[in-house]
Amino acid sequence: MTARDWPSEPGLAAWFPPGASEDTPVFVISVAAELSGLHAQTLRSYDRLGLVSPGRTPAGGRRYSARDIAVLREVQRLSQEEGVNLAGIKRIIELENQVDALRSKIKELTEELATAHVAAEQVAARVHASYRRDLVPVRQETALVVWRPERRRN
Repeated sequence: MTARDWPSEPGLAAWFPPGASEDTPVFVISVAAELSGLHAQTLRSYDRLGLVSPGRTPAGGRRYSARDIAVLREVQRLSQEEGVNLAGIKRIIELENQVDALRSKIKELTEELATAHVAAEQVAARVHASYRRDLVPVRQETALVVWRPERRRN
């Protein structure tokens, strides 16, 4: 497999071993270097700088996931096409991770709120259904009363 064989879009499930996902560290550094278009030494430098954090084998070897490859490609693009330095790229990655985490939290809280809203509606419906209508007499007649206050005499 060469870098040209690697799909550039998400949906790489066909490339993963059974039970693996885009976060599963499966690629050795030489394959990751080829897939990302970078030199293996560059990948080691990016790991030391914290731009990418590949998984580790028990012996300490690096294993890169498809998500790591995507990050490496984005680092290369930002550096070469946009002229962003590595410190700036690291900050961009941190901010994107923070945005992803916040989006996830918003989704979680929205779902929790929707569940609580449904539960509250069900409780309110049970309370309303429990009202005993025979305890409150209701007249079926209608009357109109006009009130005119008396004038005060000084």
